[in-house]
Amino acid sequence: MKKYVKTIIVVLSLIMVLSLVGCSGNSDEKLSIGIIQYAEHNALDAAREGFIDALADNGYKEGEKITIDYQNAQADPNNLSTISDRFVSNKVDLVLAIATDAAQSIAGKTTEIPILGTAITDYEVARLVDSNEAPGGNVSGTTDMNPIKEQIDLLVQLVPDAKTVGVLYTSSEDNSVLQAQIAKKAIEERGLTYTEVTVSNSNEVQQATQSIVGQCDAIYIPTDNVFASAMPVVYGITSQSKTPVICGEAGMVYSGGLATLGIDYYKLGYQTGLMAVRIFAEGAEPATMPIESQNEYELIINGALAEKIGLEIPAELQKYVTE
Repeated sequence: MKKYVKTIIVVLSLIMVLSLVGCSGNSDEKLSIGIIQYAEHNALDAAREGFIDALADNGYKEGEKITIDYQNAQADPNNLSTISDRFVSNKVDLVLAIATDAAQSIAGKTTEIPILGTAITDYEVARLVDSNEAPGGNVSGTTDMNPIKEQIDLLVQLVPDAKTVGVLYTSSEDNSVLQAQIAKKAIEERGLTYTEVTVSNSNEVQQATQSIVGQCDAIYIPTDNVFASAMPVVYGITSQSKTPVICGEAGMVYSGGLATLGIDYYKLGYQTGLMAVRIFAEGAEPATMPIESQNEYELIINGALAEKIGLEIPAELQKYVTE
């Protein structure tokens, strides 16, 4: 009898040990996050950094509680598809999609994995959600919709003699098309003439910019991924023609634009990271998480460029001048 009791005790002890080992393994298991970024430029990079920092500030540090698989598609649709397939195959716990094309790619591959987007202008227009207020599926996130009317007002304030405003954007980017439509209305409401030149890829930026400088007194460029990456090319032409360029966001100003009244992409990414924390810590679901926006805007004027093109900055805007 004692022998049987001893055997039972040994078996129970082994079960308890195995159980503890199993529990220990589960506690050490890290959440996996896939980051799919459309292209590399200041705004999208800042959004990614803000997202990661928000997670870390709330206890989700890479290598401890989470692992991050960051992939940049370099503006190539084929790369977007390959990266999306990779994340679905690896069954990541959450995907951060940076820019509209990236979100559309991964959303087309899975309805199960939670997806948070950022640097996306309008989720409804991009057909990513049922509505911005009630997404209804596995996608939510933050919008980078700019104060476009106010940006056109800034253009008028900086270039009061302008009669024609040219708009440059990428015709294949849904977010850019939407912004151009809003800009057209704002420009014409202010009694100015609207003209536009579009591109389909970065190889066309130089020709498009050379074409439009002869047609307008000032240029407006929205938060367009192709032009954001190609601002040095735009600068090379517009600085010589002395054509002021108002941009959709700060990174584009630092890369050669004149001014912007735009959002802070780092803060936008940080805001998206807080949404991820709610998903991990509280079990929140993208379907019931409204698209969030940023309400604070940053006014930046490139003082060195203003001097180079001979533009005098109004006294009331001098405090926003940066070198």
